[in-house]
Amino acid sequence: MEQFLAFGVVGLSTAAIYAVISSGLVLTYVTTGVFNFAHGAAGMLAAFTYWQLTVGWGVPVPVALAAVLLVLAPAFGLLVERFLLRPIQHLGEAERMVMMVALLSGLIAVARWVWDPNEPRPLPLFFADRTPFRAGPVTVTWHQALTMVVAVAVAVGLWALLNRTRTGAEMRATVDDRALAGLTGADPVRANRVAWILGTQLAAVGGILIAPAIALDAQQLSLLIVSAYTAAIFGRLRSLPLTFLGAVVVGCMESYLTGYLPQNDYLPGLRLAAPALLLLVALLLFPHRRLRGRDRRLARVPLPSMRGALVFAGAVVVFGAVLATALNGEDLITLGPLLPLGIVALSYVPLTGYAGQISLCQLSMAGIGAIVWAHLGADGQPWALVAAVLVAAVAGALIAVPALRLSGVYLALGTAAFAVVLDRWLFTLPSFEVLGVRIALFEQGSLEMVGPSLFGIRLDGERELIVFSAVCLALVSLGVAALRRGRFGRRLIALRDSEAAYATLGGNLLVAKVAVFALAAGIAGLGGALYGIQLRTVTAEQFNLVAGLPLFLIAVVGGLGAVGTGLFTGIGLAGPSILVGLASWTHNVVATLPALAGIALGHSPDGIVARIRREWEPVARERGVLSVLLCVLALAWLLRTGDVVGGWVLLAGVLTAALALRSYAKVRRDPPVEPDVPVEWWGVRRPWRAEDGEVLARGIAQG
Repeated sequence: MEQFLAFGVVGLSTAAIYAVISSGLVLTYVTTGVFNFAHGAAGMLAAFTYWQLTVGWGVPVPVALAAVLLVLAPAFGLLVERFLLRPIQHLGEAERMVMMVALLSGLIAVARWVWDPNEPRPLPLFFADRTPFRAGPVTVTWHQALTMVVAVAVAVGLWALLNRTRTGAEMRATVDDRALAGLTGADPVRANRVAWILGTQLAAVGGILIAPAIALDAQQLSLLIVSAYTAAIFGRLRSLPLTFLGAVVVGCMESYLTGYLPQNDYLPGLRLAAPALLLLVALLLFPHRRLRGRDRRLARVPLPSMRGALVFAGAVVVFGAVLATALNGEDLITLGPLLPLGIVALSYVPLTGYAGQISLCQLSMAGIGAIVWAHLGADGQPWALVAAVLVAAVAGALIAVPALRLSGVYLALGTAAFAVVLDRWLFTLPSFEVLGVRIALFEQGSLEMVGPSLFGIRLDGERELIVFSAVCLALVSLGVAALRRGRFGRRLIALRDSEAAYATLGGNLLVAKVAVFALAAGIAGLGGALYGIQLRTVTAEQFNLVAGLPLFLIAVVGGLGAVGTGLFTGIGLAGPSILVGLASWTHNVVATLPALAGIALGHSPDGIVARIRREWEPVARERGVLSVLLCVLALAWLLRTGDVVGGWVLLAGVLTAALALRSYAKVRRDPPVEPDVPVEWWGVRRPWRAEDGEVLARGIAQG
C-alpha cells in the first residue's frame, strides 16, 4: 500500500505540471481560437534558458526565475502574438495551425542550434538541499510539494481572471466574435495579447518544473505537450476544472505504469506512448461541437490539364536523369532522397489538398513502407514494392475510422498521437508472432535496404535509383492529376467543402475517408520504401513525428492543391543539404529553413507552386523563348557531364539565363502599359505629344 501511495504522490506531482501547461494551452485557445502546437516548445525554450542562467552562468535562482518568467517569457509571447498571429487572423484554421507547427519545428531547431544535444545538462530540483518530509505513509520532496502548490495557485488565479475580471470577460468574448466584442467596448487585440503572455508564462513554469525530472532534450521536452494535449481534450478545450482532472488522470497513469507495468521487451514503450493512446481515446469519447468545426476559408483547388500533367511528368523524369548524370560523389548521395521525399509529400495533395483531411503522420506511413520493403524485398523482389504500398494503405485505412468523427485541428491531434504511438512503442518492438506469422519492424535497431531488380537488372547504384525514383514520382503525379480530374476527385473536394452536404447528397463519408486515407498512405509507403533504398540504412528516428514536421510544412508552403508540390517539397528538403556539404556550420541554418518557410505562409496562403507556374507561364507560351531555354539547359548538361565547368558555376549560369529569358518572354507577352497621367500633368509627368493639342481642343469643344 505504501508503494501504491508513493507512486500516487509522484503521479500527482507530474499531474500538477501537466495541469499548469495544459491550462495555458486552454487559455490561449478559448481566447484566440488558435491551438498552440508550439506550447510545449515554449516551455522547453524557457527550461533551457533557465539552465543557461543558473547552471551555465551562475545567476542566482530567484533572479533567473524572475528573468525567465517575468521578462523573457512575456516578451516571447508578445512577439508571437504581434508578428506571427495578428497578421494571419484573416486566414483559416488550417493556415493558423500550420503557423504553430512551424513555430514548434523552428523552436526545436533553434534549441538544438544553441545548446548541443550531445552534451548532458542536468538541472537540480528546487529545494534539493532540504530533507523530504513525511505525509502519512509516504515521503514527499519539496520539489513535488512546490509543483502541487503552483498548480493550485494557477487554477485559482485563472478562474478568478476569467470569471471575476473585465479582462477575463473580454478574453472569453473575443474568440466567439471579435467584431461583436469590439462593439461592446472590449479590445480584442489586448485580450489576445494578455492570453499569449499568460499562456507563455504557464508553459515556462511547467517546463522549468518538469525539466529536473527528465533530460534537457529539445525534442523530448517539446513532445511532453502530448500529455498536456490529452488533459486539454479532457476539458474539451474550454473547461479548466476538467482540464485539471485530465492532468491528474494522465500523471497518475504514467506513474502507475512506471511502477507496475511488467518488465519485458514489449511493454516499456507502452508507458511512453500511453499519453498519446489516451489522447486518441479522449478525442473519440468526448464529442463536442467544437470537435466537428470546419474551416470556412476554402481555397480553390486547381484543375490540371492532362497535357500539362504529361509535360510535368516528363520534366520530372528529365530532371531525375540530369541529377543522375550531372552529380558526383557526395552531392549524388545528398540529393538522392529528393525524389522519394517528393513522393511522400505528394500524398498530402489528395488527402489534405483535395479532401481537407489534415494528417501529421504521413512520414510514419512512409516508415511502414520502408519496413515492409526491408523484410520482404531483401533480395530485390519488385512485388515487395507493391506489398509496401498495400500494407501502408491498410494502416492508413485504420486511421480513417476515427477520422470520421474528427476534423481540423482535432484530426491533426489524432494523427499526431498515432505518429507518437508508432515512434515510441510500435517501432521499438522486437519481432513477434501473430497466428504463427512472424512480424518484424525495426527490431530495436536499423534496417538494411537493397535496390529492386527489374527485368533482370539490379538497380543498386545511386544513379539508377535516382532515375527509378523520378519515374515513380512522375507516374504518381500523373495519377494524382487524373484523380483530380475524375469523379472521385470531385467527390473529395465536395467532402472538403461540406461533410454534411456530401452525406445529404448520398455520399458515404466512411467509404470516402477510408479510400482517401488508404490512397495517401499507400503513396507515402511507396515513397518511404524508395527513401530507405536510397539511404541503404534507416532507423525509426527518421520516421518520427518531429522528422515529419518539415515535410508537412514545405508541402503546405508549396500548395496542397498543386500536383507539383511533391517535386517542390523534395527540392525544398534535400536541396539546402548541399550547403551542409560545403560548410558544416550551415547545418543548423538549414534545419530552421522549413520552419521559416511555414512562418512565411501568411504572405502566400495559396502556395508557392501556383505562383511559380504563373511566373513561368509566358516562357511556355513563347515557343521561341522556350526553345532557347531548352537549348541552354542541354548545353549546360553537356558541359557538366564533360567536366568542363563546375556544378555551382553551371547552376549560376543556368539561373541567370533562365531568369533573363523569363523577363524577355513576360515583356513580349504583356507589353508595359503606360500609366494613365491626368490631363493637367501632360508635359510634366510625361513628354508633350503632338496630338495632345488636338485632344485638348476636342475636349474643350465638347464641353
